[in-house]
Amino acid sequence: MKQFISVNDVPDINALIAKAMACKANPFQYQGLGIGKRIGLLFLNPSLRTRLSTQVAARNLGMEAIVFNIDKEGWALEFEEGAIMSGNNVEHVKDAAPVLGQYFDILCIRTFPSLKNREDDYSEMFIHQFIKYAGVPVVSLESATLHPLQSLTDLMTIAEELQDKQINHRPKIVLTWAPHIKPLPQCVANSFAQWVNAWGEADFVITHPQEYELSTAFTKGAVITHDQNAALADADFVYVKNWSTYTDYGKVYENDPAWMLTEEKLKYTNAAKVMHCLPVRRNVELSDEILDSSHSLVTKQAGNRVWAAQAVLQTILTHQQS
Repeated sequence: MKQFISVNDVPDINALIAKAMACKANPFQYQGLGIGKRIGLLFLNPSLRTRLSTQVAARNLGMEAIVFNIDKEGWALEFEEGAIMSGNNVEHVKDAAPVLGQYFDILCIRTFPSLKNREDDYSEMFIHQFIKYAGVPVVSLESATLHPLQSLTDLMTIAEELQDKQINHRPKIVLTWAPHIKPLPQCVANSFAQWVNAWGEADFVITHPQEYELSTAFTKGAVITHDQNAALADADFVYVKNWSTYTDYGKVYENDPAWMLTEEKLKYTNAAKVMHCLPVRRNVELSDEILDSSHSLVTKQAGNRVWAAQAVLQTILTHQQS
């Protein structure tokens, strides 16, 4: 694994999940692997869990982690090839990325979509330009369309639950849209769909209001329905997430509170465990009664972010030394 920007970089999902679980069981087993190595965490938008969990993971491997908030502390970057830089952008990524590649052994990048131009966002230009010019492995801390570290965490959490609860049947996983007060990216939903479909070890259903279809590039293989109650029937896991429209890009067509998951709706499920990537708008996306109940996995999910990141970094470091 030379980089980590999507599930397509992972040759064996179950092996990577197993490695994350091993990191959790023995966090410092490979603490010498990263000695003398530096990891740069570059943020073009804010973060809490992604930033801190990746720092902790790097330290567990002996790496020095340096965080740089480009959006607040650095020069405005230009990403367009052939740009005439007579505007506000001060430095081109073609000049910045190779320098960062000399400073760090691994570069981790967090970008964010504009939600204005779908073609630009879905080209993933920002992260691909870093990959093209940095000359070192690049790890996505979330991009314009995907959040692979979150999705690895999610599958790890599901695998733990299957193991702990001794669930032997093929699980049913439901990704359900939830209301929100503003338009949000499709990143987490895209990524979760991509990973669950690639994993292939669950019956997977996506439910959302009409006009909230995701790109079929990520959802192919899932059952899609606009009937939330029907989708929830016999579910073992319910992943709750808001996203804005894809076709008429970045819009909010409705904010119907009836789509919020409640205990009443969970009666349709197989005593499902409920997941969310956080941060969560309580009593908008998810009710207090769910978040504060035994159904909720959100805290466990967040904790597992460390081990998912550590498994990825460990794999890349091992590849560098081979």
